[in-house]
Amino acid sequence: MNEKSQYSVMLFKAVSYVLKAEKILKKENLPHKLIPVPKNISSDCGICLRFDPALQNKIEAALLNKVEVEEIRALRD
Repeated sequence: MNEKSQYSVMLFKAVSYVLKAEKILKKENLPHKLIPVPKNISSDCGICLRFDPALQNKIEAALLNKVEVEEIRALRD
């Protein structure tokens, strides 16, 4: 049985927001990855943050009042 893994993506309105979020998350040692926005998602920005859904609360807290997040979506590989 081939089970697909679940992950979350965080979308932003501009690349500068993604880069700022990445810098904050690196400083907080919160694992994440920059990826192209999946084709099935529409966004003004071409890259997004991918992360483990279990870390969503910590990531949101780290970015609160620092970076404007457009949307968070749960996806599967």
